Amino acid sequence: MLENILHPRQLRSLSIDQLEGLAAEVRETLVKTVAKNGGHLASSLGVVELSLALAVLLDWEKDKIVWDVGHQAYPHKLLTGRFDRFDTLRQYGGISGFLRPAESRFDHFAAGHASTSISAALGMALARDCQGEKKNVVAVIGDGALTGGMALEGLNHAGHLDTDLLVVLNDNDLSIAPNVGAWGAYLNRLRTHPAYHSLKREATNHLQGILGGRIYRGMDRFKAAIKFATLIGGRTGGVFEELGFTYIGPIDGHDLRKLIPMLELALAAKGPVLAHVSTVKGKGYAPAEKKPSFFHGIGPFDPLTGEVIKNVDPERKSFTEVFGKTLVSIAEKNEKVVAITAAMPDGTGLANFSKKFPDRYFDVGICEEHAVTLAAGLAASGLVPVVAIYSTFLQRGFDQIIHDVCLQGLPVVFAVDRAGLVGEDGPTHHGVFDLAYLKMIPGLTVLAPADGEDLQEMLEAAIAYEAPVAIRYPRGFAEKAEGLEREGFRIGQAQIRRQGKDLLLCAVGTMLQKALQAAQLLEKLNISASVVNVRTVQPFDEELLLSLAKSHRAVLTIEEGNPGGFGSALLDRLAEKNVLVPFRSITLPPRFIEHGPAEKLREIYGLTPEAIAKSAEILLKGANV
Repeated sequence: MLENILHPRQLRSLSIDQLEGLAAEVRETLVKTVAKNGGHLASSLGVVELSLALAVLLDWEKDKIVWDVGHQAYPHKLLTGRFDRFDTLRQYGGISGFLRPAESRFDHFAAGHASTSISAALGMALARDCQGEKKNVVAVIGDGALTGGMALEGLNHAGHLDTDLLVVLNDNDLSIAPNVGAWGAYLNRLRTHPAYHSLKREATNHLQGILGGRIYRGMDRFKAAIKFATLIGGRTGGVFEELGFTYIGPIDGHDLRKLIPMLELALAAKGPVLAHVSTVKGKGYAPAEKKPSFFHGIGPFDPLTGEVIKNVDPERKSFTEVFGKTLVSIAEKNEKVVAITAAMPDGTGLANFSKKFPDRYFDVGICEEHAVTLAAGLAASGLVPVVAIYSTFLQRGFDQIIHDVCLQGLPVVFAVDRAGLVGEDGPTHHGVFDLAYLKMIPGLTVLAPADGEDLQEMLEAAIAYEAPVAIRYPRGFAEKAEGLEREGFRIGQAQIRRQGKDLLLCAVGTMLQKALQAAQLLEKLNISASVVNVRTVQPFDEELLLSLAKSHRAVLTIEEGNPGGFGSALLDRLAEKNVLVPFRSITLPPRFIEHGPAEKLREIYGLTPEAIAKSAEILLKGANV
């Protein structure tokens, strides 16, 4: 059936049995496609029935739905006419792994970060009211995203306004890692509340006694109404009802015969309603059910066994692995070192630290702002907190970095993973802004390792520095950079990795490898290039770089980030010191970069050795005019 679904309205004519068959087709397609392309599998498998129920109940030509984060929306894509393109998921030029309004009119709001759905949906509901329209507005938020402060702000405001809004809480007891904090415990109490199960049993027995089994089995909608009434009367929704929401649940998110009538009642209710739907992350695919965190975001794998397909040497270590191993080694000698993650212990390399030092490890849930200020409090009390976080998610704590950490000069270390282009996850996840927004903060030292050895030395130096430090490093392998013999790292000191006389190439982070290769290509054109590993982006090695700029015919900087980073800082200083030299900064363009393999994106945007060499050649020709 799935390949014939061109519009979600077609689902309305299907029976429950047909919808259940369609759910199986959706799961089969999800596993087949993600096994080939990689992606967010477990989350999407968990909401197949929920996606079907909402597609049946909503009028997709006028109603609005906001999926929190968006990585749970693969079934939504399949049910809204994108089956024929689904095999291009996360591929360059193909459909996005997240919601994208430009891709489909049924994607009503874009998101790649958690906890935004309630605020966005409330905005849509208020716009509806202001314009006198009649439509349903639904936010679907995971229990992990509910830990984020923005979600709680949205709940608080929605309950106060009393406007019609349905919030569907997709509760699978997981964000990426198992949920932490009071909200997770509270939701678990709701799921297991004896009053709910007692009421359900009493209502079932009473109805069967009065009506007889045959009539009872045909009254799904009436049962739902009875359940709705008893749950409201029992006030099992506690906190949600105190916030002003009508609470319904918990509902079995995989039983369409119960889910559809309950959501229909929720949509018909007035004011803000929270429907608590219990699901299983990875539902229907045994490997994902067994290891939901592993299958949250996964690369290509064997769909029969669930084993990840690895075509790399196991001896090659990623920057994340180097960070995790080095931090454990440092923490063994320094008892003041503590680590913080925002619900991503595996992704940030803190899994081993959490096992070895459980009392010095803090998972705050999807609360990046809180993570930063928590670190500030720890630092103000004599500890050395290391906040391991992805570049794109650190954006959410920008004010806290300024106000709570750097203004007070507190010794917090930010381990900024996934800096630069991350590939198939696309514009919501590319870490391309950090150099620009961190470089501008007074008192914050910004470091960029070129390889694993750099990262090890930088982490040791940062922890001993007694001031705020951010170390930004990419996704991928920490290959050793070639060139001249390396020197020991010192904050504020750049390093010459190749000696030349015509052109100065200043490379930030892993762009060092590209710059060294570009220098070899330029040598074939009789252009002699010096290559510098910048290492400290802020404060950069002014004495060395200005001296080198004066002794070369032109200066070219290379960084994998948006304009406004190191190149801008160096150009400002050259102008300030009246060092007049032809200059160009190679960066990504000032736009949101699409999804696709990272190396292909680097090729498109001029971050390959060949493109760097060509830019250098043009720059030098201009210098000769």
